[in-house]
Amino acid sequence: MHDDTRAYNAGQAPADQAICARLAEQIDRALPDAENKVWHAHPVWFLDGNPIVGYSKLKSCIRLLFWSGQSFDEPGLEAEGKFKAAEARFTSVSDIDDALLQRWLAQGRAVQWDYKNIVRRKGRLERLK
Repeated sequence: MHDDTRAYNAGQAPADQAICARLAEQIDRALPDAENKVWHAHPVWFLDGNPIVGYSKLKSCIRLLFWSGQSFDEPGLEAEGKFKAAEARFTSVSDIDDALLQRWLAQGRAVQWDYKNIVRRKGRLERLK
């Protein structure tokens, strides 16, 4: 885990720290080859420069976001935004289903839309995997 991600997690309230720590641990376990950094003020994991998953503090929860999540063949994620992103929200570490999270992370590796080149393609996404 990147030092900036550790600092982000440490800056959260204790209950949110626990959620962030669990998410980071599970993401690192599932995506050991991913690059992790704080991007647009929150922790994100990238494969080959393409954002896969990240989390952020919202007013009432921690939001886990999968950039290609609307294309996953797994339940439990809600559509977010106008592209292919989907999210799950957590208010307690007990809300996290590790087995389901690992399936989402496997889908994150297998199903990717090319966000890395979205600006060059003028907002048009192409599927990578």
